[in-house]
Order: sequence, then C-alpha cells, then structure tokens
Amino acid sequence: MTRPMIAIFTFVLALGGTAAAQTPAPPPALRASVTVTSDVVRIGDLVENAGPVADVPIFRAPDLGTTGAVATDRIVDAIRPHQLIDIDTRGLAQVIVMRAGRAIDAQEISGRIAQALAGQYGLGEPHNIQVNFDHDVHTLEVEPNVTGDLQVLALSYDPRTAHFDVTFDLPSSMELHRQATRYTGSVIETIDTVAVEHPVERGEVLKASDLTILKRPKAEGAALTDIDAVVGLSAKHELHPGQPLHSADVAKPEIVQRNDNVTIVYQAPGVMLTLRGLAQDAGALGDTIGVLNSESKRVVQAVVSGPDRVMVKAVITRVVDNAQERPE
Repeated sequence: MTRPMIAIFTFVLALGGTAAAQTPAPPPALRASVTVTSDVVRIGDLVENAGPVADVPIFRAPDLGTTGAVATDRIVDAIRPHQLIDIDTRGLAQVIVMRAGRAIDAQEISGRIAQALAGQYGLGEPHNIQVNFDHDVHTLEVEPNVTGDLQVLALSYDPRTAHFDVTFDLPSSMELHRQATRYTGSVIETIDTVAVEHPVERGEVLKASDLTILKRPKAEGAALTDIDAVVGLSAKHELHPGQPLHSADVAKPEIVQRNDNVTIVYQAPGVMLTLRGLAQDAGALGDTIGVLNSESKRVVQAVVSGPDRVMVKAVITRVVDNAQERPE
C-alpha cells in the first residue's frame, strides 16, 4: 500500500472513531409499568437509561403482592434534585408499580393444616380432610424468593369436637413475622361418593357422563364410592344432583318385563332346545324369574340371559343303586 493510501485509510479510521465516540447515549425515558422486588422504588426502576443515579431510591414500594400507580409529575419532581433532566415521559400520566411477592392463599393454608393433622393424628389422607376456619383467612404475602412449606410451630386437636389450633412459621421470611399465622377451626373426614350431574328419571340407565364425585362426611354412612361400578345400572327412582347414591338407589337394568314374549332355552349336555314363553315377572340380567311355557302351559323358573331371552338348565339326576349284594 502506498503512503498516500495509508494516510487516507488512517484518516478514515480516525473519522470513524470520532463518529462512534460522538454517538449520543439514548435519552432517559419513563417505563409504563415496572415490577420491583425490594421495599423501595429506585430511579432506574422507573426510568430507562437513568445512568449513574439509577440506584437512587425515591419512593416506598407498595406492599408485597400489591400494585400501585405513581403520577408522572410526582416522578419528575422526585428525580429533579438528582440532575436527571430531559426525561421522555412518553405521554404517560402515571407509571404502574407492582411489588413482587409470593402469595400463600387460604387453599394452601388449609392444605397444610390437613397435612399436619393427617400426619400427627392419623385422620386419613389429607385430600379427604375438609378444613373449616373459625374466621376469614387472608392471603399471606411473603418475599418472592422465599420457598418451602409453612412449618408448624404449635398444633393441638380435640378428637371429640374435631377442633384444631395451629400456628405456622416460615423462618426464611421476615414479612411473615409481621402477619397473623395462628388459625383455629374444625375438620371433617370425608370420602369420595358418587352422585348424578343432573336429574335422572326412574329406570334410566346411568352413563359415565351422568355421574360425578362428591366429597361427603365419612360419618354420613355407606354411600357408593366406585363410579365405574355404577355405570350401566338403572335408577330405581328419580335421582337428584348433590345427593350421594346408595345401593337402594340403583339396580341392574331390567331387560325383561312382565308379560314380555321371551325365548326359553333348555340346555343340557349335548342338547339345546328353544321354546316360546311369557315372562311372569320383570328381571335384570342374571335374575331368576317365572316363565310360562307356551306349549306345556307350565310355569318354569328361568334365568334372564339377555333381552327377551331366558335359560333353563336341565337337572341331571344320578341314580345310585343302594341295594346290597347277596352272598352266594
């Protein structure tokens, strides 16, 4: 490369370096919303490109897990003493500020109580323990970085009244120590019972879509608990939602009605005979009913084996010779 070209190249590089050095920094600008994790709001939380004053606190943060709004005028006034000027407000009237937190709601508190009682007093599975509080339960708000379950500080339970008294702690949370963590109430042991989702007419055969599970007090009695076992049964009377089903509410569906014409199947080893008959009773699959043989006009007992079909099995009688041999 010749000396004139080297000089030109050096000059161009110098110009480029100067241009890069003179590129202005992006101006400070308000954010429309911000989430903070500490108990103060800093300039850098509210303003992009805040520079050296970004870490300067100017407002108290909202309570854990809550949201507040700060008017733009207030923000500008609070920042002015720190020599941050020409802030682009982006036409915002206010900035939304949310304080991050971990919420421990009533459901989590209830579950922790059930777990503690199940473990210490043997009340069954925690998901089958219904917790009823004496007073309204407010959500606990703790620091967002706090993990782990509530720990039991004290627990008492009276089996006669089912009343409990529990106090919780979360050692890694300073915020929890400022909140009430003692709860009192009562518990009920429950079981999963089968119920209908909607009204069901008498005689209607139940499908899986007709059924649901209800939690009911264990002490109420022996309701049906296996939803699969109820599918295919018929309602013995009108059924209503919200009521657990019992054995007396359902039965196998009757597939033969009284006075139905049926086929009688006589079966014996190596022989099968079919005749016509008239059902004297209604019956479900497997039931024994009376059937009038249309030919002999005699009523026989037959087992319902299918729709309009019954079966009579021949009884084989063994003849036993009890005669004693005569001595010759």
